[in-house]
Amino acid sequence: MIYQMYIFVNSLSLLYNGDMAKKQGRRGHKKAASTPKLIQNRRARHDYELSDSLLVGMALTGAEAKALRMGHGQLRGAYVTVKDGELYLLNGAVHGSAGVPVDEATQTRTRKLLAKRREIDALIEAKQQGRTIVPLEIQTRGRYIKLRLAVGKGKKQYDKRQALKQKDEDRTMRREIKLQ
Repeated sequence: MIYQMYIFVNSLSLLYNGDMAKKQGRRGHKKAASTPKLIQNRRARHDYELSDSLLVGMALTGAEAKALRMGHGQLRGAYVTVKDGELYLLNGAVHGSAGVPVDEATQTRTRKLLAKRREIDALIEAKQQGRTIVPLEIQTRGRYIKLRLAVGKGKKQYDKRQALKQKDEDRTMRREIKLQ
């Protein structure tokens, strides 16, 4: 009888302590949220005239997802192609680190992009019109890792020079306004 009473009291104290731990967890002992990393293709806005953008998912392995969440990725030289009615990202690099090993052979592998059928059809239509599907950035905010795409038309050399000239003029105007 005493043994049964002891077990009953101990189980009650475990329940009480478990409830207290839950309440303390709600009060502010939260896990530190990691800051979302943004991997950008900075040359895209310089090399292309871009139109509307679109967010699509990516098929990744666990190590690749962890490396991208740590910010170890690169989109320079990456492009999107259409094969058999599906979208694929080529030359998008995911580099590992000491804690997250990614093989050199798989760092720039072809990755399937996940989008709705009507979005894929719209991108295929734009591709057939001679436009390019350009990867802009990889977003790691939230549960899923997403790739932002845009349809663009390549700029000519003189357009790029004109854009740089305009940017310089804007910068000097802002500087002059700031000094006044």
